[in-house]
Amino acid sequence: MAVMKSCDEWKPFIAMVAIDFCFAIVNILLKKVLDEGMNHLVLITYRLTISTIFLAPISYFRERTSRPKLTLRILFFLFLSAIVGTSITQYFFLLGIQYTSATFACAFINMVPMITFIMALPFGLERVNLKCNSGRAKVIGTLVCIGGAFMLTLYKGAPLFDHSKTTTTQAMDHGTKLSHIRNKERWTIGSIALVVGTLLWSSWFLVQSNISKMYPCQYSSTTIMTFFGAIQSAILGFCTGRNLSMWVLRGRTQVITVLFSGMIASGLGFVGMSWCVKKRGPVFTAAFSPLVQILAALIGIPIFHEQLHLGSLLGSVIVIIGLYILLWGKKKEMQKCVTKLVQETDAIKEQEPHLPAIAVSIDSRCP
Repeated sequence: MAVMKSCDEWKPFIAMVAIDFCFAIVNILLKKVLDEGMNHLVLITYRLTISTIFLAPISYFRERTSRPKLTLRILFFLFLSAIVGTSITQYFFLLGIQYTSATFACAFINMVPMITFIMALPFGLERVNLKCNSGRAKVIGTLVCIGGAFMLTLYKGAPLFDHSKTTTTQAMDHGTKLSHIRNKERWTIGSIALVVGTLLWSSWFLVQSNISKMYPCQYSSTTIMTFFGAIQSAILGFCTGRNLSMWVLRGRTQVITVLFSGMIASGLGFVGMSWCVKKRGPVFTAAFSPLVQILAALIGIPIFHEQLHLGSLLGSVIVIIGLYILLWGKKKEMQKCVTKLVQETDAIKEQEPHLPAIAVSIDSRCP
């Protein structure tokens, strides 16, 4: 019995590690096909369409007996979830990946837990008590994360790896200087796009936390969300680009990227994250975001010759330090909350021994 309980406790951790590994591979593949000239909205439309087709039969047969009735309110939240979690958010992230690098884009994802925590405060999903160490740790961790985020955005720094194989001539040096100016402008645009994408992605965790309570069917809700996202991105794609040839997939890499990102990342990845949000909350799920950057760097730098800059490394280290200060505070807060609830439950059981289920309702008071 204890072994089964221990396995259940580890399931969210294992799920998030597997999801982040898939996201790291997808980010590298996305960078490659975007550099080949594939349209952002075409890529998003195809991957969300494949995700919908892949998940539809699974959600129908797996949740056909437990699925609650769909209401307009639930559909509205799923439509909103598609905007902040799939179509618009992915567009900004893809723009950021194209103009910077997969490793740098993953570094911005490190800020998602901190931003999610800040956004959760006004809605009562998180609380801060400055009178105790756990509350102060959450505030300090958030401020450290913000400092790392500023370094990521404002300081690029020198490249840490030299992937050049030939010596440069004076003519090439002149071309390199011009290219450097253009790359700096692209890097700025990419950084701004990643900031917007990070804000929207953080919002998704809060929206999903609400959806998991109203419509606790991860497969069905993800299928509907990706369906809405595919429609939204297709409309944007046809409005912004009228050249029908951009919808034609070219080459094996584009096909593999669309299939893998659609079925594994956008499909099972969103299902897994929705399940983790339901089990452990939005901040826990978002806390695994830094793992994506580490895995992307381990895969992308040696295999695809991804470049890593000093500013990205230092900013990421600062963000991760701040993140885990925040998580340490949250862990201590949860331990204190659980201890208090156990004491209250024991006291209630002594007074009212015929009400053993009272502890379940008290448990919802933990932040």
